[in-house]
Amino acid sequence: MNKIGFIRQLVVVLFLAVFMAGCAGTQTRESTGEYLDDSVITAKVKAEIMKDPMLKVFQINVETFKGEVQLSGFVNSAEASARAVQITRRVKGVTSVKNSMVVK
Repeated sequence: MNKIGFIRQLVVVLFLAVFMAGCAGTQTRESTGEYLDDSVITAKVKAEIMKDPMLKVFQINVETFKGEVQLSGFVNSAEASARAVQITRRVKGVTSVKNSMVVK
């Protein structure tokens, strides 16, 4: 193999290594796949909450990071808060639920 061919292959390998490292998740940043998974979890949680007549989905905010779902916003009662947490825990992919909802 000539020197130019070797350098081209080296550049390609280095580029791929940098590209793949950019897609990898860290403790504070999601990988591309994790971000997509979390987006799906968020959508599923919102859909399940919306189905429940006790809850008002527009008052509950849902955020997901690496499978951990945080619920925030306002609910009318402690029972509504507990119900939202219960519904969220049943969604596939949810690893834990952080309840930051406020009873008004």
